[in-house]
Amino acid sequence: MIDTHCHLSYGPLFDQIDAVLQRAQAVGVRHIISIGTRLDDCLRTLDLSRRFAQVSAAVGIHPHYAAEVSDDELERVAAMFSDPDVIAAGEMGLDYHYDFSPRQPQRKAFQRQLAAATASGKPVILHCREAVDDALAILKEAGHVQGVFHCFTGQMDEAIRILDAGYYLGFTGIITFKNTGYLREIVKMVPADRLLIETDAPYLSPEPHRRQKTNEPSLIEYTFRKAAEVRGVSLGELVEQTTANAQRLFSLKLG
Repeated sequence: MIDTHCHLSYGPLFDQIDAVLQRAQAVGVRHIISIGTRLDDCLRTLDLSRRFAQVSAAVGIHPHYAAEVSDDELERVAAMFSDPDVIAAGEMGLDYHYDFSPRQPQRKAFQRQLAAATASGKPVILHCREAVDDALAILKEAGHVQGVFHCFTGQMDEAIRILDAGYYLGFTGIITFKNTGYLREIVKMVPADRLLIETDAPYLSPEPHRRQKTNEPSLIEYTFRKAAEVRGVSLGELVEQTTANAQRLFSLKLG
């Protein structure tokens, strides 16, 4: 199994990193992609990827922080996209649900990061909440770039439009929640070669561990099992397919 999106640099996981990685390995998690969201966080994420062979780094400016970052911080993070130890650019995108940053700074930061990602040849990891129209328009304007809409929680028509535009969809433990039947229908619909599974840890612990405050990569097996059940395939088949997908999108080389 590969956890294609988590935040090992965040305190609840970073403070017990050795134990977190050991628990993940014990349940069959072969690799983890850890995501940076601010400059300091990106530097810590990159350091983790250099310390641990089973961790890869992605770096970016999260839309929540778009209005806070200086031009210098944004430029320094964008310059990291070309680092050979960085496998993807992001988490970047748009969040019109919380609007923690005004929308214009969100769009500006997104566009600037996309330009740098395109120049570096790296795929992008996209955060998109209630902003699919604008996100797809900005991506189209930026030109051809591969990527994944992570932690997808939108509607079926949005999923189809994202897939038609050539992107992957990533799903978290949310698909195990009782009231997300609509999302499981989307998991069932996604083409096998466009599906990724993630934790978004330390957030979104899956059932039956939803009460666990700090999610971690070892719990991804429950999301995998639910996705396999929904799609009517074996766990082994789903693991094999999603591993191939992650390797293809991120040019990921596994030992």
